[in-house]
Amino acid sequence: MPFSFENHHNVVFGDCDPAGIVYYPNIYRWMDGTFQRFLQQYGGHAAVCEQLDAVGLGLMETHAKYRRPLKDGDALTIRMEIVEWSAKSYRLIHRGYVGDDLAFEGSEVRALFENRDGRMRAGEVSRLKTLLESHSEP
Repeated sequence: MPFSFENHHNVVFGDCDPAGIVYYPNIYRWMDGTFQRFLQQYGGHAAVCEQLDAVGLGLMETHAKYRRPLKDGDALTIRMEIVEWSAKSYRLIHRGYVGDDLAFEGSEVRALFENRDGRMRAGEVSRLKTLLESHSEP
């Protein structure tokens, strides 16, 4: 079962560099924010971690491609989807649109981090998937 979510952001001048184009780290912030808002339907990041006895749902890798400049006044729609589950990580795809125009696409690899043997380690993400699926059923 794919998990998807849509988030919206109105680009303002403060999001931009001196040339009036969005400062690229903001795209990473919006991708992360979209994932965090997705988790709110499950009680939020802290609640999900508490249910799974996890430290966090953290990043292991991130990547972005910029397809068109984003500027002050753009109405940005960010579409996120969890596209792949492996034993200790899961992969998300983010696509940002202004209208029908693709502005950026990015990916994240995340893990469910837990304390084990006195160290923080990646745990089995099947527990997260099961939790998300149990809340998604009608």
